[in-house]
Amino acid sequence: MFPALNLHSTTYDLYIGDRSFSSWSMRGWLMLKAFDLPHRTHLVGLYSGTMADDLADLAPARLVPVLRTPEGDVSQDTLAMAETLNERHPDAGLWPKDQSARVLARWLAAEMHSGFGALREACPMNLRTSWVDFPVSDAVKSDLTRIETLWSEARSKFGSGGPWLFGKYSLADVFYAPIAARIAGYGLPVSAAAQSYVDAHLADPLFRQWRAMGATVSYAPMPYTQPLETRPWPGPTPIPARPIQTGPSVNSACPYSGDPVRDFMETGGKVYGFCNAFCRDKTIQDPEAWPDFTAIYQS
Repeated sequence: MFPALNLHSTTYDLYIGDRSFSSWSMRGWLMLKAFDLPHRTHLVGLYSGTMADDLADLAPARLVPVLRTPEGDVSQDTLAMAETLNERHPDAGLWPKDQSARVLARWLAAEMHSGFGALREACPMNLRTSWVDFPVSDAVKSDLTRIETLWSEARSKFGSGGPWLFGKYSLADVFYAPIAARIAGYGLPVSAAAQSYVDAHLADPLFRQWRAMGATVSYAPMPYTQPLETRPWPGPTPIPARPIQTGPSVNSACPYSGDPVRDFMETGGKVYGFCNAFCRDKTIQDPEAWPDFTAIYQS
């Protein structure tokens, strides 16, 4: 089902659930991708019902995400994964360099990992939809107040005036990316300062890439629907793009793999080619999220 373990590899294997809905998987992917750690991503059937079989070779893991090291060691929990990666890559900048900042960053990540149950239960992550007039309970408001307190503490002491909690992007931001997605998707009430932090996540190219890849999958029925009106996703508006059947295209090689093109899309009056439908479709969802594509698009 999945590739056999190569003990001579230097690449991690990451097993994830559906990108649009699996907040834990999002954290696992971001902690590898944001710090440029080599990895392969494998999709597990979280919503199709095949997860137990898909993870059988990784026992005793039973939830996503799951990380397998190049040596074959398996870790399931995102906090454990974060510490494993930091231990193995101490110069990658996963945690802040400043000791006091690291103390607070680990605190924030741990509290997010174990807390905010009301927010999690009422607002499961759904990157496909943003709701209008979502009813916010007192328990959810309490969680939001606590989250804002933690964000404010980090940014006031260590943020250096930038968008992230500790100046540079760190594991603390990785852990709060799904919280930002929930605030955006459900239109939850937060202060202007907190909203600016949410907006930083929504504009982050890696966040946009994750969301774009999730949007290539169709669901019937759609998970986590609400009996409410919807609005456009509050992040940056993607430039219009559409699939087309044939070329010729501006490029002869896929911007991601370098392989010959066979699937095509049109944007801005020009045709661009890709090596497979997934490369094309993820680009259609948000063309400007992908530096390898925008290098061709802007040339």
